[in-house]
Amino acid sequence: MYPPTARTTASRTRDRMSYDRAAAHAVLDEAYHCVLGFVVDGEPRLLPTLHVRVGDTLYLHGSTGSRPLLAARGEAGLPVCVTVTLLDGLIYARSQFHHSANYRSVVAHGTAHLVTSEDDKRAAMTALVEKVGAGRAADSRPPTRRELAETAVLALPLREVSVRARTGGVRDEPADLDLPHWAGVVPLRLTAGPPEPDAGVVAPVPGYLPTTGSPTPGSTGSPAPVVSLPGPDSGAAPWWEPVPLHGAHVLLEPLTPAHADELFAATAEPEVWAHLGHPLPADPAAMRTVVAAALAARQDGERVPWVQRCARTGAVVGTTSFYEIDPQRRSVAIGYTWLGRPWWRSGINTEAKLLLLGRAFDTLGAVRVVWHTDIRNTRSQAAIARLGATREGVLRMHRQRPDGSWRDTVQYAMTVDEWPNAQAMLRERLRGTTPVGRG
Repeated sequence: MYPPTARTTASRTRDRMSYDRAAAHAVLDEAYHCVLGFVVDGEPRLLPTLHVRVGDTLYLHGSTGSRPLLAARGEAGLPVCVTVTLLDGLIYARSQFHHSANYRSVVAHGTAHLVTSEDDKRAAMTALVEKVGAGRAADSRPPTRRELAETAVLALPLREVSVRARTGGVRDEPADLDLPHWAGVVPLRLTAGPPEPDAGVVAPVPGYLPTTGSPTPGSTGSPAPVVSLPGPDSGAAPWWEPVPLHGAHVLLEPLTPAHADELFAATAEPEVWAHLGHPLPADPAAMRTVVAAALAARQDGERVPWVQRCARTGAVVGTTSFYEIDPQRRSVAIGYTWLGRPWWRSGINTEAKLLLLGRAFDTLGAVRVVWHTDIRNTRSQAAIARLGATREGVLRMHRQRPDGSWRDTVQYAMTVDEWPNAQAMLRERLRGTTPVGRG
């Protein structure tokens, strides 16, 4: 516990206060930035900056030319106040007075000193880099002596620290409970979009980067972490999560830009693309554009794309997606599927559909799964029918093909009451299929 002081003792709503060391450390470690407060010539200054906690010391990143860091050079140091806030939800009450927010915040008072030892500064900078991704320090160039000289680091011992938090739901007055206004909590969370490699990068996306954010319809598509507002029915968010799915023949993992080159190598045959919405990519750069479009559709809540990887060899062999995602009607479509020619009739496509159907019906609670295919694509129609889906009709002039002609689309669907028999039939079929590369 941190001992309460005059500066950390609240004058009101003391029930929200805590001095628990572990709780304070958890908030500081989860947040990526803080606000540094200090006084210059009798006037307050507030600066947003990056921070990292190492033990009971908070390190703050800055420039050697900044005023607070110059003031911290002396033996007396710089009196500061550092604040961190994590916003967890918006509270919508029946009365305007009781609108509020759920949050966790830390306030730390003390005297900060400039880190002057080169070794200590390197250690603090390494900790800051590791905070954004465990393993990143070894996966990047360390700073040169000149770069270290241009960077300043403040060290603040954590001694006067308090935690303040609000959790729970609406706290309306009893007299307001019968008012005809919606009330409740809108959860807020920080999620990361899919990584976007810099120009010229050929290295794969490292494992410490997040690739499974949870976009919802209307999200911005920003590659940086964004605040996602799932809405009152936050239980819908899993419908947009491309969770990894594992089988004996195929592994489904979230599609990322790093998969583009392998996808191009695996699917670069005209027959694969004959009935798809894109023409055959001419080169890996064109495939990267196709992948970027799929990821942009995911950020807009229109698709959930997976890459198909051979379970035995680990090779990327194709891709598939959820689309037309409708949690309210408990319906989803499976499509945007391409599989390299060598893996046709191998069990990979059948098992991929089995995994996706299981996620839709058993995990998400869908009552209906839909497929669409070009009326010319008789091979695809036969494959969908073999899954146990029922042909429902033809959507005339439904989409345009890459050559500009209008496509009639055949629609198939499977309902939840048909799923048990289809599941048993597909599992039986896979039992007689040898995984690629075996036998």
